[in-house]
Amino acid sequence: MKTGVIHIGLPEMSEEELAAIGELAQETAINHVFAHLTKSEVKDIEAVVRVTRDETLNLELELHIEVPIFVKVDVDALVEEALEKAYRKVEERLREIAGKG
Repeated sequence: MKTGVIHIGLPEMSEEELAAIGELAQETAINHVFAHLTKSEVKDIEAVVRVTRDETLNLELELHIEVPIFVKVDVDALVEEALEKAYRKVEERLREIAGKG
């Protein structure tokens, strides 16, 4: 999994705004999976998001997908794509909040 640090310079954010950022990441990742697989092709899916704000904003997103053996998909690649898309979407939203969008 790829990780990186992005310096945006955010204003103070409320608990609701932080929760919305987490929900955006989670929804984006799950929507990406279901853009490539039907619901019947996914045995189990779990997306866990942790957002913390100290001196910096930290967002951790874990995505686990289980598919039946007959579904021909590279699950690791799909998860990586979904995570990258989610992080890009969050970055776009944070830049909007910071007024740099």
